[in-house]
Amino acid sequence: MASEGSPTPAFYALTPGGWRDYWTLLHPPYTVWHLSYVALGAAIAPEFRMRWLIETLLAFFLAMGVAAHALDELHGRPLGTRIPSSTLIGLAVAGSAGAVALGVHGVLSATGWLAVAIPIGVFLVVAYNLELFGGKFHSDLWFALAWGGFPVIVAYLAQAGTLRPPAVLLAAACVGLSAVQRTLSTPVRRLRRDVAEVRGTLVFRDGTRGQLTEAALRAAPERALKLLSLTMPLLALAAVLTRV
Repeated sequence: MASEGSPTPAFYALTPGGWRDYWTLLHPPYTVWHLSYVALGAAIAPEFRMRWLIETLLAFFLAMGVAAHALDELHGRPLGTRIPSSTLIGLAVAGSAGAVALGVHGVLSATGWLAVAIPIGVFLVVAYNLELFGGKFHSDLWFALAWGGFPVIVAYLAQAGTLRPPAVLLAAACVGLSAVQRTLSTPVRRLRRDVAEVRGTLVFRDGTRGQLTEAALRAAPERALKLLSLTMPLLALAAVLTRV
């Protein structure tokens, strides 16, 4: 049977137009989820300084929440927003510039290791979201590394000025969590954005039948994504509060 109506391109997406487009562009649940990795990376450092956590959170919000998502929308309009291309370019430039400026401040005031992280971060934002080099860096692995492990490493460096085994292990765990996110979100995204119709019947062992629908196919993975997008910020908040 046909899928029920035309679902929005993401569970957090609002009806296109006006300020709602900017809410949708920011991917609020996913942005907060990945900023949680920043908080976790800072929380496990030997010395915890709220100042550097706030700066690191702001830098990743600008780079990932604003710049990366603006470039992603510019490249094919996957969310179907009506934001002008010139505005998206402006958001990408401003977000990247703000993140770089915060990174430079960290280099001068916290640790020189952040000088390595800055160009890596800029490259990941541009190469991943614009699918440069034939999309070589637009893969599940690079998503997990860039949006899962990288925030942990940078946040830990900003606090500790060096890397230690706990940071590497946490980064690996967050890479794994991001891979789980990708595993769940890819079929959901395909169903919401690409599938025009679903046909099928479920035949149960007792002989009863049920209709296979687009909504039914994405219900479980999407519920898992929603739960994780709530759970990870709570986990990060708990970790930070233990250090305050």
